[in-house]
Amino acid sequence: MKFFKNIITVLSSLLFCASVLAIDPDVLQVMLQGSSSVELSALVEEKGGTVTHELPLINAVGAKVDRDQLQQILESSLVTRHLDDLAAPEKLIGVPEEAEVCKVRGHIELDFTPDGIEWRLYNKLTSPASMLRLELTWPATLGHVTNISIANATVAPNLYDAAALGTLAIDFPAAQRPQLKTLDTLAVSFERPTFEAVQSLLRQRDFTLKAVFTQGCATDLVPGYESNDEDFYYNSAAGVDALHLQGITGKGITVAVVDSGLWEHDALVNDTTGRNRVLARYDALTDTLNSEVVDESGHGTHMSSIIAHSGKTTRSGGPAGSYKGVAPDVNLVAVKVLDRQGLAHLLEIVRAIQWVVDNREKYDIRILNLSFAQTPRWPYWEDPVNQAVMQAWKAGITVVAAAGNEGPGVETIGSPGNVPAIITVGAVTDSWTPDNRDDDYIPDFSSRGPTPSGHVKPDIVSLGGHMTGLIRPESALALEQPEDMLRTGEFVSTGSSQATALVSGIVALLLQLEPGLTPDDVKCMLITSAEPAINSDGLLAYSPFQQGHGYVTASRALLFGRNDCDGRGLGLMADTEDEEHSYGPAIIKADGSPGLPEFRNRVSPEPSEKGFSENRRWGVKDHIERGSGLPASSGASNGLPFDWQELYLQEKRVIDSLARSALPEPASSP
Repeated sequence: MKFFKNIITVLSSLLFCASVLAIDPDVLQVMLQGSSSVELSALVEEKGGTVTHELPLINAVGAKVDRDQLQQILESSLVTRHLDDLAAPEKLIGVPEEAEVCKVRGHIELDFTPDGIEWRLYNKLTSPASMLRLELTWPATLGHVTNISIANATVAPNLYDAAALGTLAIDFPAAQRPQLKTLDTLAVSFERPTFEAVQSLLRQRDFTLKAVFTQGCATDLVPGYESNDEDFYYNSAAGVDALHLQGITGKGITVAVVDSGLWEHDALVNDTTGRNRVLARYDALTDTLNSEVVDESGHGTHMSSIIAHSGKTTRSGGPAGSYKGVAPDVNLVAVKVLDRQGLAHLLEIVRAIQWVVDNREKYDIRILNLSFAQTPRWPYWEDPVNQAVMQAWKAGITVVAAAGNEGPGVETIGSPGNVPAIITVGAVTDSWTPDNRDDDYIPDFSSRGPTPSGHVKPDIVSLGGHMTGLIRPESALALEQPEDMLRTGEFVSTGSSQATALVSGIVALLLQLEPGLTPDDVKCMLITSAEPAINSDGLLAYSPFQQGHGYVTASRALLFGRNDCDGRGLGLMADTEDEEHSYGPAIIKADGSPGLPEFRNRVSPEPSEKGFSENRRWGVKDHIERGSGLPASSGASNGLPFDWQELYLQEKRVIDSLARSALPEPASSP
């Protein structure tokens, strides 16, 4: 049965912000909707109020009025809806919860010294962090540990001198626990010094480090990527590099990034030829055009970098032929709507989208990247931001939005990602191994569906774990998370925001190749080419509410993507005209969890592993080809819920056909 139709979550705690309203309790920031924004503007001014936002895209205005003025305005039949709880901004971006568990963080990079290694530790607690335990493994070729110091204090050798070669664990006595203040260093020396020739053979993943503290948290050294500043890795894992080598770089496509602004770095301002490609800069907070939109947060720059970084990927110092950004030759339109803390007002977000739609033809805007999410407060069709997003889609702009970072609970998809028609993206992490998908998994933070109206979201998942990109050095993220800054200045961050930016880049590549694609066509290509996670028993490793249609890559979208999906638009016209609204197919199962009738008994009841899995594979090819090869039969004839073999053979036929068409024609006989 449908169970979402009558469920509308209203967060009453957000309706009023006493601390803000107390500044001027007599003035209200309101939104008014009706049939004409022009008439509403005149009405506000007639009653003595001030119009702050002209929003004809959704037939609305933002205004500042007092209580008496609002009462007079609401007596008019011109007003069909009003919101008077808009004084306080809402949090739209944030660090995924998994990354906030511990307030002591180890640096993302290990430093090599002539004597051994150093690891920077950041204490973000208000008091010193007391270390309870230290665990370390290292290559046995370095010999035994000869010295350990933490926060400039030498650890007593008797605590580790009996350790086995290559591994040790120290449980510190209460009187000898190292005390970390703000930034301190753990330094380890070995018997055989890591002189330069040896250092070049060592990799960060050859070591493991874990520090446990009395405050109830621990931090681990990540495996890291090799030469992360040379190669951001997600383009190779997402099948983008191959397209770059064929000259497919997003040239001629414009992406509007509605976020926190843009750092004017050469690799963002200029494309791969050195051409300035930032077509416009609009600040929706101040309603000003073509002044620098300074990125105080850092979030917007990081998204733009994933989409468009024009720096060359190098390997061993030499060019690899590909680029660091997914679509390094796209044109950019930078729209600022988020402040330093990642906060935004609803009215500013709508104004930002209004501006993008108004200027879509002037700048030929084809893609709108919305790497943010907020808790839905209304049904999707009543949310003013969602109304603006639907109008953008209707106008021919492909909208790509983040699922959110509020997982793993169900019904955690944020707005505007809960709009049925648009492309909503969840996150996958590659576990720091871009060449091996057997350990790629959906992290807990990635938001899950269904939406309150019962729709399946996210639509797809994409790489969003530890994504490298540029960031303004003075921005809030850079200063608050120094542990995530590479020594070369790039920033590594995680979230569905980053996954969204990657998909926006992929969309630009598709549009370069096929400029005539509509937003519905693009979405169809992505969902029909996505690879679901499949267990060895043929069941799905994740439900559609976790993985949508599956894992998206650029190469598969190009090879297997179709544009013939049924039900395209999902009643968008009726939604935008407020005539009829759609409810999804989600149901309540016997155990109280959400499900889909057509997927009953098709999803594994066991949670999928977080990390390497012998059981889970992404995509039909990897699923079918595991073990000894093709099964004798598949599908309903063999009692399996899916006919994976037939799908595998369909894909094989496509590849074979493309291979044949690429072969040169035989020479004609004389």
